[in-house]
Amino acid sequence: MDTAEKLIQMVIAIALFCGVMGLIMLLVGRVRRGADLAQALAFVVPAVLLLAVGLIYPALRTAYQSFFDRTTDSFVGLTNYRALFERDDLLIVLRNTLFWILVAPVTATVIGLVYAVLVDRSRFEAFAKALIFMPMAISLVGASVIWRFVYEYRPDQQNIEQIGLLNQILVWLGFEPQQFMLNAPMNTFLLIAILIWVQAGFAMTVLSAAIKGIPQDIVEAGRLDGLYGVKMFRYVTVPSIRPALIVVLTTISIATLKVFDIVRTMTGGQFDTSIVANEFYTQSLVRGNYGLGAALAMVLFVMVVPIVIYNVRQMRKADIR
Repeated sequence: MDTAEKLIQMVIAIALFCGVMGLIMLLVGRVRRGADLAQALAFVVPAVLLLAVGLIYPALRTAYQSFFDRTTDSFVGLTNYRALFERDDLLIVLRNTLFWILVAPVTATVIGLVYAVLVDRSRFEAFAKALIFMPMAISLVGASVIWRFVYEYRPDQQNIEQIGLLNQILVWLGFEPQQFMLNAPMNTFLLIAILIWVQAGFAMTVLSAAIKGIPQDIVEAGRLDGLYGVKMFRYVTVPSIRPALIVVLTTISIATLKVFDIVRTMTGGQFDTSIVANEFYTQSLVRGNYGLGAALAMVLFVMVVPIVIYNVRQMRKADIR
């Protein structure tokens, strides 16, 4: 299919969308006043249909494919799911994903929280916040390219100058340069550092706004009770911004489970660094093993659902209060 045909298809799709929306608006405009149900359905039904086609059907199709072999021709039951917990390479994938979930959200949130508290109402608050927020403007692929130079390795032969920041520091300190991306499982934690570098700015922004929203009377009451410094942070600041902390943790956790760009750009999943999202891509689109890829996608879905449910419950509790 050439470029002209793709352009024509895009124009037709846009025209159809505009036509459907125009028809909906026309029908809504002619509905008699007071017909709230009809008007609501006119706007809700298209959204529900789009969700069904773009979200529900693919999810059900993926679940269906996970019970078939690599060509989706033969039903194999739970074989693909058993493989996830029996094959050594896939166990490493699950282990790495667990490392990401446990380390990245908590570390990014803690760094963002501590940074927000330290720079709050300081003379250089705006500048300090801009420094940590800047990585948020970079895509994960761009951030990975930057950190590839940080971890870059050159053999220590004939005094070759290191262009990787970490290795150059090691050379200055009298140590041998290291191939950081080859040493498992340390290489996984070095990849996690990239996501932390990017997400710490998001955590700082949300938590800083929450800290500024703490009522002044609560702060004054804490001071009257003799709370200063660390005690003020522990007994007043943290409890007051608990809803914001939950939102930040769950948001970064979901982003961590879906992370793909960093691993794909830095190592391609080699050297025991692959995670579920990257392995799903590898199995489905590179090796053509659609059954195993679908099983990985379902595992990722199952891992995300509890986080989403917990976040929704916490938001409902906040609304009730």
